[in-house]
Amino acid sequence: MCGITGWIDWEHNLLNQKHTLQQMSDSIRHRGPDAEGFWITEHAALAHRRLIVIDPEGGVQPFVYQDSDPLYAMTYNGEIYNYLELRRELIERGHQFKTNSDTEVLLHAYMEWAEDCVKHLNGIFAFAIWDQKKQSLFLARDHLGVKPLFYFQQGSSILFGSEIKAILAHPSVKREVDFQGLSELIVLGGIRTPGNGVFTNIFEVKPAHTMVFTKERTRESRYWQLQSKLHTDSVEETAEHIKYLLEDTVKRQLIADVPVVSMLSGGLDSSGLVSIAGRQFFDKGEQLSTYSVDFVGSAQDFVADVARPSLDAPYAKMLSEHVGTKHHSITLTSEQLLENMLIPMRMRDLPGYGDMETSLHLLFREMKKDATVAISGESADEIFSGYPWFHQEEYLDSPTYPWLINTWDKFASLLHQDVIENIQPSKYAAMRYAEAIKEVPLLENETTTQMRQRKMSYVFITRFLIGLLERKDRASMYAGFEVRVPFCDYRLVEYAFNIPFDMKTIGNIEKGILRQAFKGYMPEEVRLRRKSAYPSTQDPIYFAGVHSAFHEMMSNSNAPIHDLLDKKKILNLLDGKSALLQGKMHSSQGLLLKLMEYFIQVNMWLIEYNITITSTNSIRNITM
Repeated sequence: MCGITGWIDWEHNLLNQKHTLQQMSDSIRHRGPDAEGFWITEHAALAHRRLIVIDPEGGVQPFVYQDSDPLYAMTYNGEIYNYLELRRELIERGHQFKTNSDTEVLLHAYMEWAEDCVKHLNGIFAFAIWDQKKQSLFLARDHLGVKPLFYFQQGSSILFGSEIKAILAHPSVKREVDFQGLSELIVLGGIRTPGNGVFTNIFEVKPAHTMVFTKERTRESRYWQLQSKLHTDSVEETAEHIKYLLEDTVKRQLIADVPVVSMLSGGLDSSGLVSIAGRQFFDKGEQLSTYSVDFVGSAQDFVADVARPSLDAPYAKMLSEHVGTKHHSITLTSEQLLENMLIPMRMRDLPGYGDMETSLHLLFREMKKDATVAISGESADEIFSGYPWFHQEEYLDSPTYPWLINTWDKFASLLHQDVIENIQPSKYAAMRYAEAIKEVPLLENETTTQMRQRKMSYVFITRFLIGLLERKDRASMYAGFEVRVPFCDYRLVEYAFNIPFDMKTIGNIEKGILRQAFKGYMPEEVRLRRKSAYPSTQDPIYFAGVHSAFHEMMSNSNAPIHDLLDKKKILNLLDGKSALLQGKMHSSQGLLLKLMEYFIQVNMWLIEYNITITSTNSIRNITM
């Protein structure tokens, strides 16, 4: 894993621009603390920050190949899990290698298959290749969007980077956000529309897409997408195939020249991966180390609800003892969470999700002391339809994204009326949802309910999951730590997408078919444990600290948040007079906490990033 950035300009000489390229590289130093590299020619400047995982000596970047006339230079972030097979195939095709790195294999794959190289890759990746002869830039991103890649196009130049901050480090980029950007932040709750970078004129290479830039034109291509097919495997065959894919994927993703560990919450997904990885470690005479996060006072403060019906700790301990891992429980205090409350915003370059993201980063920071790579159970819920939303009729029939209902729609109602009129929250959410639904590959002869379930599965895989993967990438890479996600193997995603919903929920339990696949791998108490969301602190000290910071912000007349929020509505909210907080005390307090955490980050984002909000792209002018 690494950080990449670069600058292409077809009309200006970049040979004397090392200082600017250095600034862009320095901004993402956290992604690659082990080494840095630069490659600059007249019209192309590439930089690389390296986190050493495979072939310490041979994986130096930017990686340059030149044989007589053709010259290719590449800067790459990710891991190619099938690089050994690809290497053998390329050797058979006449390619010669000087290193053992997946980096060199990737560049030779481009030399062999050009833009179609991505169709041969199994991995997580974002990379840029400059073709000196064609004077073209090729950008590519992995199937699910595990690795990030942003770009900025202006005049004769292209800037790109793993994170937005790399682009903002260039002096020509204005830090502006228009009403469409605000809609992405507030209406969609920060789970961005694929391709949208929020900042004006900053875009994202979409998952499963490539882009080719030349002086004359820009071309975007999609190389992979979900397809609907009739699922004919029996329950037993389906469970067996899932097990085969996961065992193969975990085996591939354990390959590294540095220590590999695993996250373990005690939930089904991480427990299944740890069970597989633990066996593979045991076969090599090694012991797998596992990690979970907890909070001081969690047992006495815990209040069970639909999202979190049980504590993680007892189940993580049970699974660790069963597999024989060396388990570490990282316990965080409210003081630590409050001190690092702005970390999510700084690692994202956009407002984040509060204590869940803060705690995730602090967990990775501790794990980094022992290892460089971890595997995680992220994305199983999206792929196997594990969320409660999939089981509730009202959400299957929703005209908008299910995760926005009763949370982010309420946040938007607290804005000034003129802001509401310009971003049109309901209209914008409905527009983006309609775009997503239009993409869904439907299957003939499905019932109405099956069609709705397929649509929901699609939007969770192609929209909601992107937000979770972004969180995982930024929280880990901000600590110089790599996290791999076996459930995002595109082969598994393709297969699971077509498993009928009644088979996915076999046994009348969420992810029933995945539980079938994991039968015999773990104690039954863990295998049959009901889904419990990523833990969040329930310590009153944390709530009081956030409440105090929010009140202080609203009392500061110079706070830029006042340009967005209606102060009267906020005061009613804090005084308990707002209809937003009707309902159970625990649920209402949780919603209030999310709201305060988020808008504190919005305010500090406007300040620290020196954001100018422009009155362009008013949503009310968009015709649906």
